[in-house]
Amino acid sequence: MTVRYHRHKQCRHSLLLLLLIITTIFSAALDSVLSETDVVGFDYGDALSKSLLYFEAQRSGRLPYNQRVTWRDHSGLTDGLEQGVDLVGGYHDAGDHVKFGLPMAFTVTMLSWSVIEYGDSLASTGELSHALEAIKWGTDYFIKAHTSPNVLWAEVGDGDTDHYCWQRPEDMTTSRRAFKIDENNPGSDIAGETAAAMAAASIVFRSTNPHYSHLLLHHAQQLFEFGDKYRGKYDESLKVVKSYYASVSGYMDELLWGATWLYRATDNEQYMTYVVDMAHQLGGLSWAMSEFSWDVKFAGVQLLASMLLKEEKHKQHSKVLQQYKSKADHYLCSILNKNINGTNVQRTPAGLLYVRQWNNMQYVSTASFLLTVYSDHLRKSNTDLKCHQGTVTPEEMLGFAKSQIDYILGSNPMETSYLVGYGPKYPIRVHHRGASIASFKEHKGFIGCTQGYDNWYGRSEPNPSVLVGALVGGPDHRDEFDDRRDNYVQTEACTYNTAPLVGVFARLIELEEELKLEEEDVSLVATYKR
Repeated sequence: MTVRYHRHKQCRHSLLLLLLIITTIFSAALDSVLSETDVVGFDYGDALSKSLLYFEAQRSGRLPYNQRVTWRDHSGLTDGLEQGVDLVGGYHDAGDHVKFGLPMAFTVTMLSWSVIEYGDSLASTGELSHALEAIKWGTDYFIKAHTSPNVLWAEVGDGDTDHYCWQRPEDMTTSRRAFKIDENNPGSDIAGETAAAMAAASIVFRSTNPHYSHLLLHHAQQLFEFGDKYRGKYDESLKVVKSYYASVSGYMDELLWGATWLYRATDNEQYMTYVVDMAHQLGGLSWAMSEFSWDVKFAGVQLLASMLLKEEKHKQHSKVLQQYKSKADHYLCSILNKNINGTNVQRTPAGLLYVRQWNNMQYVSTASFLLTVYSDHLRKSNTDLKCHQGTVTPEEMLGFAKSQIDYILGSNPMETSYLVGYGPKYPIRVHHRGASIASFKEHKGFIGCTQGYDNWYGRSEPNPSVLVGALVGGPDHRDEFDDRRDNYVQTEACTYNTAPLVGVFARLIELEEELKLEEEDVSLVATYKR
């Protein structure tokens, strides 16, 4: 008995010693994730909840009974009527009331990707249902907009006439004419992105709503085939969109993007073959990017393709996938300031990524998302990112993504949160028609085009309604920000700004849980040593 007891004590001592070693190593790795801003103690759970509220503020159509943003009401209830099609629903992209299909689809793709990667974390916070509602509000609209295999309604409303008016969406008197792409007026870019959105969403709903998931996948496959067969840029077919969401990068990235998501949704080798065989022709291996956005998807394609390298079944494609990985690494290294020859992304003096003047925060949120996703991939693969200027660990990648998020939430020279409604100080004069005019629920009197400009647009007072969860365009290259309603370059928010944040917030919540567990383990070891 004495010997057995002694062995038990030895075993327990060895286990605790091992635990001490593991937690010490784990603690060091996680410490590298933590930046100097951690003393601020940002509440990522609160930021996540607020970010999902924003999509309810951007809804068009007949609002549901469980609408939480109560200053909004029904709008756009005759959308598509003039063309004999039901196009009620969907999202306004920003501070106006046009429904632009391309950025709307990218928004839904990024929301879906966030749920695919971090659904468990979203569920643990109670926000998964809200994320699913945000996705479905978009995909329900896409189903309506895809009226036949080779027809997709790409826009509702006219940006020119819309911008002449400063009205609430509930009062709209501007044109609601709808515009479509078809065989004679192709739009491979918007077809490819909408296919990607519906394919990604089909993954999201596969277990909870299999019938709906199958329907989305059916539409995605039809849209991809349409976009690939009848090639062309949608802004060449629909001149009306050119001044607002021109497809500068063309349609090649969206075709690869759509095929990549269809492969993830179906595991059908034909889509994998397309991504590999068309890699050169469609620019997947030739474009080394430093941005990822509603227009430019190459970095996303390259990152997703490179994540397939570790799978045994893709060995036959390893050469091309390795080339994709090289381009993905270039993007990530440029974000991390580890490239050479002047290809790194510029930063502000306080360290914020700075791609361009207008709505710069969209590039910050997408970069943070890709860094976060890929850092998890590398951590699971037990590998690092190799750049020209050195090796970056997964923890360091996540740490940099976290620094960008903390900047957004208030760790910046202006000491303001650029996520509206979060923290003690945030933009209060957001460039947004609905939020800047008295709520329709409280002031039902009609407000016309010029009346809105005369009485509301130029006011110095804060917006009557807070556009909670909106990520505004953000500061300039000197970290300076001017909170004026007419400063739309900095104070306008867009759905595709906030969408990637949903996934990053969810991951940072996971990180906090990991830190708590690590602290508990260290405490246990310390107790044992005493």
